[in-house]
Amino acid sequence: MALSIKISEENYKALSSLSGKLREKLQKPVSINDAISFLHRRRKISDLAGAWKMSSKEAEELIEGLKEGWKKWKIKSA
Repeated sequence: MALSIKISEENYKALSSLSGKLREKLQKPVSINDAISFLHRRRKISDLAGAWKMSSKEAEELIEGLKEGWKKWKIKSA
């Protein structure tokens, strides 16, 4: 069953871009619907690996910030 939905131009461009990237990767035609299905199926944090560009210094600062946050975190038992 085909349905119509309204999306912003920004989201349409993002889906079109993803469709193009998938087309290159899979070496076959990829529709906007295929791109949405791809996004829906892939929900792992590891999918974002390499997506965030940062310097080594920024990475170190992020890791140190996480370590500090974990030191402050306490488990509450009932």
